[in-house]
Amino acid sequence: MSSVAVLTQESFAEHRSGLVPQQIKVATLNSEEESDPPTYKDAFPPLPEKAACLESAQEPAGAWGNKIRPIKASVITQVFHVPLEERKYKDMNQFGEGEQAKICLEIMQRTGAHLELSLAKDQGLSIMVSGKLDAVMKARKDIVARLQTQASATVAIPKEHHRFVIGKNGEKLQDLELKTATKIQIPRPDDPSNQIKITGTKEGIEKARHEVLLISAEQDKRAVERLEVEKAFHPFIAGPYNRLVGEIMQETGTRINIPPPSVNRTEIVFTGEKEQLAQAVARIKKIYEEKKKKTTTIAVEVKKSQHKYVIGPKGNSLQEILERTGVSVEIPPSDSISETVILRGEPEKLGQALTEVYAKANSFTVSSVAAPSWLHRFIIGKKGQNLAKITQQMPKVHIEFTEGEDKITLEGPTEDVSVAQEQIESMVKDLINRMDYVEINIDHKFHRHLIGKSGANINRIKDQYKVSVRIPPDNEKSNLIRIEGDPQGVQQAKRELLELASRMENERTKDLIIEQRFHRTIIGQKGERIREIRDKFPEVKFPRDFFFFFFFETEFRSCYPGWSAMVENSYSISVPIFKQFHKNIIGKGGANIKKIREESNTKIDLPAENSNSETIVITGKRANCEAARSRILSIQKDLANIAEVEVSIPAKLHNSLIGTKGRLIRSIMEECGGVHIHFPVEGSGSDTVVIRGPSSDVEKAKKQLLHLAEEKQTKSFTVDIRAKPEYHKFLIGKGGGKIRKVRDSTGARVIFPAAEDKDQDLITIIGKEDAVREAQKELEALIQNLDNVVEDYMLVDPRHHRHFVIRRGQVLREIAEEYGGVMVSFPRSGTQSDKVALKGAKDCVEAAKRRIQEIIEDLEAQVTLECAIPQKFHRSVMGPKGSRIQQITRDFSVQIKFPDREENPVHSVEPVVQENGDEAGEGREAKDADPGSPRRCDIIIISGRKEKCEAAKEALEALVPVTIEVQVPFDLHRYIIGQKGSGIRKMMDEFEVNIHVPAPELQSDIIAITGLTANLDRAKAGLLERVKELQAEQEDRALRSFKLSVTVDPKYHPKIIGRKGTVITQIRLEHDVNIQFPDKDDGSQPQDQITITGYEKNTEAARDAILRIVGELEQMVSEDVPLDHRVHARIIGARGKAIRKIMDEFKVDIRFPQSGAPDPNCVTVTGLPENVEEAIDHILNLEEEYLADVVDSEALQVYMKPPAHEEAKAPSRGFVVRDAPWTASSSEKAPDMSSSEEFPSFGAQVAPKTLPWGPKR
Repeated sequence: MSSVAVLTQESFAEHRSGLVPQQIKVATLNSEEESDPPTYKDAFPPLPEKAACLESAQEPAGAWGNKIRPIKASVITQVFHVPLEERKYKDMNQFGEGEQAKICLEIMQRTGAHLELSLAKDQGLSIMVSGKLDAVMKARKDIVARLQTQASATVAIPKEHHRFVIGKNGEKLQDLELKTATKIQIPRPDDPSNQIKITGTKEGIEKARHEVLLISAEQDKRAVERLEVEKAFHPFIAGPYNRLVGEIMQETGTRINIPPPSVNRTEIVFTGEKEQLAQAVARIKKIYEEKKKKTTTIAVEVKKSQHKYVIGPKGNSLQEILERTGVSVEIPPSDSISETVILRGEPEKLGQALTEVYAKANSFTVSSVAAPSWLHRFIIGKKGQNLAKITQQMPKVHIEFTEGEDKITLEGPTEDVSVAQEQIESMVKDLINRMDYVEINIDHKFHRHLIGKSGANINRIKDQYKVSVRIPPDNEKSNLIRIEGDPQGVQQAKRELLELASRMENERTKDLIIEQRFHRTIIGQKGERIREIRDKFPEVKFPRDFFFFFFFETEFRSCYPGWSAMVENSYSISVPIFKQFHKNIIGKGGANIKKIREESNTKIDLPAENSNSETIVITGKRANCEAARSRILSIQKDLANIAEVEVSIPAKLHNSLIGTKGRLIRSIMEECGGVHIHFPVEGSGSDTVVIRGPSSDVEKAKKQLLHLAEEKQTKSFTVDIRAKPEYHKFLIGKGGGKIRKVRDSTGARVIFPAAEDKDQDLITIIGKEDAVREAQKELEALIQNLDNVVEDYMLVDPRHHRHFVIRRGQVLREIAEEYGGVMVSFPRSGTQSDKVALKGAKDCVEAAKRRIQEIIEDLEAQVTLECAIPQKFHRSVMGPKGSRIQQITRDFSVQIKFPDREENPVHSVEPVVQENGDEAGEGREAKDADPGSPRRCDIIIISGRKEKCEAAKEALEALVPVTIEVQVPFDLHRYIIGQKGSGIRKMMDEFEVNIHVPAPELQSDIIAITGLTANLDRAKAGLLERVKELQAEQEDRALRSFKLSVTVDPKYHPKIIGRKGTVITQIRLEHDVNIQFPDKDDGSQPQDQITITGYEKNTEAARDAILRIVGELEQMVSEDVPLDHRVHARIIGARGKAIRKIMDEFKVDIRFPQSGAPDPNCVTVTGLPENVEEAIDHILNLEEEYLADVVDSEALQVYMKPPAHEEAKAPSRGFVVRDAPWTASSSEKAPDMSSSEEFPSFGAQVAPKTLPWGPKR
């Protein structure tokens, strides 16, 4: 008795989708098969089993039978050992730190490998490296190079073998270096040496040496031979399609290189093992000798145009003739005018070859079809569609169109060419009959307007009249426009284009030049201004450097003044201000500059802090810019003794005074203490030059400028000389002393290049010719001396060496810069030598020696002074980032050392070290005995010359801050501090003082101000000014705290608040008050009380406004209207748009019932009586209109529904199978799921066993 199992159709479909077509035996169950369902094995074939024997195991047995290949680990670990004698860093105390640790960290970061270091018992270094293979190899190479002592060795191999060691693109050499962890240096090809240098560890060198010698030995076994064979016999040696030479290469293992026909070389190169190479050469020689004896030649004339057909594609035709006849055909080069073709071969085969040559030559023909050039593109068709039809039928025919020629060339097999020619001729004839063209002249400046935006105009004309319009590109500047297409359409398109052109000729154009820096202002924020003008005048265009306007005259007149107004607001002026005063113009937190910007209504741009520019740019209306400029200049004048002088110099001399790229005027400004010299705008005709700066410098600059102008007016002469940039400082001399001496003696001006100049070698001399020549001679003599390099020595006590080399040799760098790049070499530390070497120009060396001697004298005359300043003031004395101390050290050439901070300030009992040679006895005891003596943490050490140390000490003591007290009411302290201390921080930054506010629990009115005496008065005045402001604010706050309550029925509160608070917000803003409504959740508050807070007058006005709203609300009535719920959605509209429109129109409020309301049709309308009636009438009319649509829609739905009497389908039985395993009798054993045999793991070898899932397959 068979068992039957039922599956759903879905699960069966899912199962079938995973089977291959050959496995599917049951396709579907039809009505006949229902009585006899398929068996389980037929419906679900079992999987193939693992074969028992090795032979069958090789057969494909499905996914279950394939042995899974083990996956190799991508991360490997290698251990390297560095013996003690080869370790580079042997300091046992610093294992795991110091230079060795830094190197390991660098290697890990660079290669991505992980390193672990350990010390063996023999003090050798073990390094474990983990990571990917290439990372480990790179890390190993770095470890050997940087942690192990390096040795080097050389190995000599023949020069011609070097390239085999290097390998293709150097890959073999890199691989060899990685494997052996060595550095291999191979001499360059132009170096005659054959020695290869290997650097690394002893073990690595031996490995690398062995590998290099192995490569050389392999190459020794190989040989190279060259055989001269006449070019004409190369085809016989190569054989048809290179088969013969290929066979020889395969049999002998020799590489044979035959030059191609295009290369005019006769030698054939053989490369390979010596014995096999000899065999290959012998065979080639035999072929050559044999062909030389047996072959003869004949010459025939073949038209040059037919040569390519004899050659065939890629020379296939020549190879074909050689294969069939054994005859070689020699074709003259394409650049030769010869038509002679030579056939070489055995006499009896030449006739057959000649026949084939003529057959090949005549198998193709060339023909032409007359066709006007303007028709070519129509013959080709869109994307070559028309031609594709011909070329698909006759693929061997080549059709060529030449631009500008009235013909089409056809090339190919004779029969195919004649057929193609007929088709093209008929196509040309048809096009000539039904197409026409015309050319019209329109000024090229109108072409882009004819085309329109994105081609809109021209595309419309093309589509409308079915024509093609060809407008030349802008760069051709051609006026000719060509129209092609249907004759009638051509004439209509011509008429319309000419009409458009005539309209444009009546329009006006205007160019308005506006500098590019103003374009952003004209465009406006997010393009608002330009969008507004574009909407009015859509033809406005914006090129890069100017605006071009094109529109009708009336539009132009209305638009142009608007642009002029914009440009008026974009007037710009540059103001040179000394860099040190920029911070004062900005003010603390930008207060000053912000105030000037707001009051003058201008835009003010200052250069970046790290920029060398001193120019401030002001943009806005001209009058406003001038006012802002005056204010900025007045700030500068107040801060310093700034004078302004006007000098009259003829305008024609201005350019020559400024010099090339401003070099001449810049040299005067720098020489005169950085004064500002302002020339009038070019073309203004003004002769006035303004000089601004400190009074003494201004007078100096004026004198030089007038002297220079006088020279220019008489006769000015200029000469350029060249000198290395490092000589310039030496030529100028300290403080410009040397160059000033040259100018005073000769009367000529010498200009050195600025840092931004490209040509740094160029020095310019300006003045009268005699003076310039004399100055030139002096400078050239100096430069010649500087080029004369000498070496000299001087003795410097070793105890002073450290002063010159500390801070990375800063002192030596300064000497080199100042004295023409002279090189000063001190002996290595530890040698105890006092010999210092100097190398450079003779004068520079002498000057450098003098300078070093001066420094030594300063060091020997150096004393140490103590300056006692309490530690709490040290930070203040140092200044921000130590700027004050740095300035003192520069000004007085001293060194200042501050003591270490002391956490617990108690008197030190340690003896004080006497650095100035004082006796240690009595002085020390006196100090320890005196309880009033300064602590060690308070003493600042000053080192240098005695007089300079004393001056520096006075400067330091002047920086010690003092403290004053200011009386400020306690209740104002928190406002002075400000939010998160911002207020007090701002004051401290502004006045450069420290302000201490007492703790709140002290309830003190005293605020302490600490700082320099010069800053204290300003800080105190600023603090008292702030107190006055706060007291005024307190009084104002008291007036603003007036409260007023108004009683309003809670039902009116939502109306007073308004939608999203709009009504109440307007009242608050209008009357500047705060309005508080009662909290609904707080039962203790009266719900009808509204509280208004603000100035008394404002609160009363706000109360009256609220009562007016209440009065209007009390006049309102509410009426309920029955409205069919089916039309509610249509009356409300999308997102309430329709109902809002009704409420706004009739000034009423309409409320619809919520879902689940007792009466879903009840709608409430609230407002003034007359408005309510009108709104209800309008809503009822809408209901009547919409309800008719609803009734019609419901009636239609009745007919759209399926018939109610249709019988329900019988439930599906699902998919039925017989003999399923779960219905098997109890005699059959169910599979053991825990058995590894019945459920084997992937790839495991198990003995075959009969399974219950199906028979063996």
